[in-house]
Amino acid sequence: MALKQSAAAANAAVNAKCALVDGGTLKIYSVGSGVPANVADEITDQTLLASLALSNPAFGAAAAGEADAAPITSAAGVGAEDAAFFRLCAPGGSAVMQGSVGTEAADLILNNISIAVGGTVGVTSLKVSESLV
Repeated sequence: MALKQSAAAANAAVNAKCALVDGGTLKIYSVGSGVPANVADEITDQTLLASLALSNPAFGAAAAGEADAAPITSAAGVGAEDAAFFRLCAPGGSAVMQGSVGTEAADLILNNISIAVGGTVGVTSLKVSESLV
């Protein structure tokens, strides 16, 4: 049987995870030889496409197990490929969370996943969630 949790527990978990990246960085990468299986896996041949500063706090308070990122200022692309995944990093640079990128139905919604060097990379939305099941 899978562990089930209340909305209060899910909100507490989301808020704790989000606090780890307050003032950190959102890093967007290409797929390379594949998206790492988990956030602890090293970046190998995946290209860093953009690095965007996160606010402090980086996210609003969670509700129903979900938190929305505070506004993220656009940044210039530093690589030229399609975005495949992102990592949320703590202020010291350690990766805390990893998720999908897209123009819809993804953890990180960008205005365009085709990133060009010097092109504007704008975030439409970024959510962190925890299942209520």
